Amino acid sequence: MLAGDGIRWNRMQRWLGFWRRCLGGGNIIQLSNYKEETMINENKWGLLYCPRGGWRSNKRWEKIEKVLKAQNVDYDFVQSENQKSVERLIKMFVNNGYKTIVVVGGDSALNDAVNCLMQMNAEEREQVALGVIPNGLMNDFAHFWGFSDSDIEKTVASLKARRIRKIDLGCIRYTNKKGEKCRRYFLNCINIGLIAAIMNLRRKTHHMFGSRTLSFLCSFILMIFQRLDYKMHIKINSDVIKRRVMTMCVGNATGYGQTPNAVPYNGLLDVSVVYHPQMTQLFEGIYLFVKGKFLNHKSVHPYRTREVEVSSNALIGIDGRLMNTPVGPYQITVIQEVVNFLIPA
Repeated sequence: MLAGDGIRWNRMQRWLGFWRRCLGGGNIIQLSNYKEETMINENKWGLLYCPRGGWRSNKRWEKIEKVLKAQNVDYDFVQSENQKSVERLIKMFVNNGYKTIVVVGGDSALNDAVNCLMQMNAEEREQVALGVIPNGLMNDFAHFWGFSDSDIEKTVASLKARRIRKIDLGCIRYTNKKGEKCRRYFLNCINIGLIAAIMNLRRKTHHMFGSRTLSFLCSFILMIFQRLDYKMHIKINSDVIKRRVMTMCVGNATGYGQTPNAVPYNGLLDVSVVYHPQMTQLFEGIYLFVKGKFLNHKSVHPYRTREVEVSSNALIGIDGRLMNTPVGPYQITVIQEVVNFLIPA
């Protein structure tokens, strides 16, 4: 075999392997702008598209694709169909040498992506930069950095600049129903109690209401009149809280407005604990929440810490998605500077 034949054979073998991994899970796959290369160019994006669903999804992608072409972005494209496929496709990109992985999705898709990266060793993870084009039901982490849902041109231009910042992740360590020790990482926040229930209802009803804001408000009103509160045992720094709590948020970032001062690069978590307010105080709380002054409410108790321990049967939402309730107490901590994230230039 001639040297040139050997090179071509290696290329063919590598890309046959790539396609086998893609097609093995039954995902819709499209690789665009493919060029034969012995190595993936650092500036070439691995683009993971997570559709929101509904008739608007295709139109949204058409807009994004148009902007990518207009700005001469070199990328390969794969489409995810569910949570498990996100993690597998991220791993596929990393294994095939992509240094820039951009998720076209929301908070939940980003959560899946970082949890996949955290399964890799630190040296491997260090080679990858993660970016986002907001396209989810909830895009709070993208909004924290100033990425807008509507200004796709500005978002893509910022990602092209490849300005990287190492960010912190939150981590919940818990025991599942099988008795297994588990962990799950988060970018934005963990909600415990009422807000987790509201976000779960919002996910189920947003197609009915159309507007994301209207969906949240309707879900809030439906849940609020149930007057839900939960028995919790919470340890934060030197404080021990043992009482009924309506909702609690542990934020690595702004936490959908509940931890507005949190930032994912100071090695700390912000916590807001909301006791059970009177009905009149409840509407005052909604008003302050909408105005961005949530922490000013008398029933809201803010903290800043590196670790929280919680024991409760309340529902838990992680980056906007409901997770299975742990068995027994669980710990929430912060892991400093572990993921490379693309931020605005």
